[in-house]
Amino acid sequence: MKLLIVSGMSGSGKSVALNVLEDLGYYCLDNLPVSLLPAFAERVLLNHQSRVNKAAIGIDARNLTGDLDSFPGIISSLREKGVECEIFFLTADEDTLLKRFSETRRRHPLTSKSIPLADAIKREGALLEPIAANADLRIETSRTNVHQLRDLIVTRLEDAHPGTMSILFESFGFKNGVPTDADFVFDVRCLPNPHWQPALRPYSGRDKPVIEFLEAEPLVNQMSDQLCEFMNTWIPHFEADNRSYMTVAIGCTGGQHRSVYLAERLAAHFRRIRVNVQVRHRELS
Repeated sequence: MKLLIVSGMSGSGKSVALNVLEDLGYYCLDNLPVSLLPAFAERVLLNHQSRVNKAAIGIDARNLTGDLDSFPGIISSLREKGVECEIFFLTADEDTLLKRFSETRRRHPLTSKSIPLADAIKREGALLEPIAANADLRIETSRTNVHQLRDLIVTRLEDAHPGTMSILFESFGFKNGVPTDADFVFDVRCLPNPHWQPALRPYSGRDKPVIEFLEAEPLVNQMSDQLCEFMNTWIPHFEADNRSYMTVAIGCTGGQHRSVYLAERLAAHFRRIRVNVQVRHRELS
């Protein structure tokens, strides 16, 4: 029995996430009051006559005053009853949220005649903090479109194996900002850059010419080996802390060559010894 909570900032993609989960076979319900979670679990997930074994619930800031503060205790109680609970929290930077609301002409649920949009966004973030603080997976969507968000959620869930941590190796370019939802961020801009080889510029770190160039560089191999050693040491400690998801971000200047190559290389290494290993290239996607 699995209960997946989808929460986050208005405009960050919660509706998209719920639609994806419904396509994946989850029984989905949006905007359920936190106080009704125990009754929902008893009726739908813990009821032996129910055919539902996995459900996704959308929770936002429109809950009654004080309900959101009780969220951690309610989740803890459900887990004690045998419900496998996971929490996805979607967010985006304030400028992106403001832009999305202005483009869609949607009304933010917390705005009023006395509360402008910018203040409503800040207030919403404070109200949702009890959920955000307990999230198993944070998804930052500022630079993610609808299709990329869908692919990301499917990737994190479709190959899931109960009891094992899902690890995502993500390449990115520092010129486009650091992923704020990463657990680890490694800067590889000190490595030799294929960009300065004109013949290699059109390729990415997944292409043979760039792979051959980087594999011939001792510093690249040294960094790869040391990153593998670091992750091999610390991943078990995160798993022992009951973590379900981990995101490891590898960044170079543009997110095309070095970071892509190392993300692929690390993912290939860990796929040989683990399940639930994915790779994503933010700038290439």
